[in-house]
Amino acid sequence: MAKKNEFMAADEQVEVTSISTRVPDIRIEGPSLRFDVITIAGLIIAVGLIVSALIVGGSPQAFVNPAALMIVLGGTMAVTAISFMPEDLARLGGVVFETIKYPVRSPSAVAMEMMDLAVVARQKGLLAVSEFEAELRKDSIIRDAFIHLIDGFDPQKVIMILQQDLDSNIEQSRKSADILKRAAEVAPAMGLIGTLVGLVQMLSVLKDPDSIGPAMAIALLTTFYGALLGTVLIAPLAAKIERKSKQDALIRQLVLATVVSVANKDNPRQLEIELNALLPANQRIVYFA
Repeated sequence: MAKKNEFMAADEQVEVTSISTRVPDIRIEGPSLRFDVITIAGLIIAVGLIVSALIVGGSPQAFVNPAALMIVLGGTMAVTAISFMPEDLARLGGVVFETIKYPVRSPSAVAMEMMDLAVVARQKGLLAVSEFEAELRKDSIIRDAFIHLIDGFDPQKVIMILQQDLDSNIEQSRKSADILKRAAEVAPAMGLIGTLVGLVQMLSVLKDPDSIGPAMAIALLTTFYGALLGTVLIAPLAAKIERKSKQDALIRQLVLATVVSVANKDNPRQLEIELNALLPANQRIVYFA
């Protein structure tokens, strides 16, 4: 029993020493803006292949029909707008643009930064973190979280604010993705409506052979436009917004977990375990040897 206690005391001494002797030099990378080349290239390649097929087929002009475009594009926008509130639609453009040009953060790098901040707060106290204010300002999420703590806000209120901000961010991205998903559903349906309109027009002019062709073109091209718009353009953007939202939420969860740990004065080793539980398996960190 005495030996066991000696081993436990030795383990505790090693833990205290490893934490106290490591004095982190706080360096916040901050997000860097990046163009989503894959999304842009994918859209160009997909549209290019379709256009190439039309050109090889002989007459690409046959696939241009203003009436069919009006039914699909106008109808899709109108029906989608009916399904959502104006303020949700107003945010859509900004969210889509941020999907193409978006801030990039490495979750594992953020986790290491959070560990450094937690160790400094554990070693020297929370006020010591204010010495790195210039670094904190490189990332607005990290800055807002720790500045509130440093300024003496109630830790529970800071945690509540961060949780509400996380939920609001997720909800906004979800609404934008829902708008695009709805548009992706409506576009083929508007194509079907255009097909019915073209068929009715065709049947009404069976006695006039010259009018059958334009009516049949509307019937077929609206289906083509609807499938192209929904499948090639809108649905991939909705999936991209959902993916980006999950990445943003992960960063915010890492910061939130660190703030909770610092506020509760938890051992940084415990925080490392919690952060690794949030991180994907291929991005988990090893902070303490």
